[in-house]
Amino acid sequence: MQEIIKTIFTESIQAQIAAGEVLQLPLESGALSIAQTLLNGNKLLACGSASCNMLAQHFAGLLVNFFETERPCLPAIALAADHRQLISSNTNDDVDVFARQVRAFGQSGDILLVISVDGSEKAIISAAEAALTKDMKIIALVGDEGGELTGLLGPNDVEIKVPSKRPARIVESHLFNLHCLSQLIDNTLFPQEEI
Repeated sequence: MQEIIKTIFTESIQAQIAAGEVLQLPLESGALSIAQTLLNGNKLLACGSASCNMLAQHFAGLLVNFFETERPCLPAIALAADHRQLISSNTNDDVDVFARQVRAFGQSGDILLVISVDGSEKAIISAAEAALTKDMKIIALVGDEGGELTGLLGPNDVEIKVPSKRPARIVESHLFNLHCLSQLIDNTLFPQEEI
């Protein structure tokens, strides 16, 4: 069993190293896009597929509260994944659960951050399509080949694609990438003197 544990750790470390080689530019672009959007007085909406929605909630919480250093609140909303959490819902179609909220809360100039394992989840695709109709920028955290979601992204959107096919490694990397974005956003908006 200990050999299996060692293998799991090694695989995770190798996935992070591979991601670190290819995600520098997308992470920088994503952080600068979010920072500029917030400076412009707009907000970030975040949602994730079933296994990633907790990450969307975590990221929105980091922006509203703070990451590692206390600072002013930043406007971010984690979209509800459960219709019962919504104030009013007249649909039972889970495909539209995020899209309806994007149409309700999203405005031109806002960012929709979507988090997905493989980019094929219908609720995520529907949310991205709704963001496009609102003239919102999309930042997509995906894995593997990016699926249908990749095809929806335009030249002003940002794709942070984890180079892995294993769902566990993708989700682990998404959390790391969200923490990286948080630190970069804080460094951009609230630069601190180096000691």
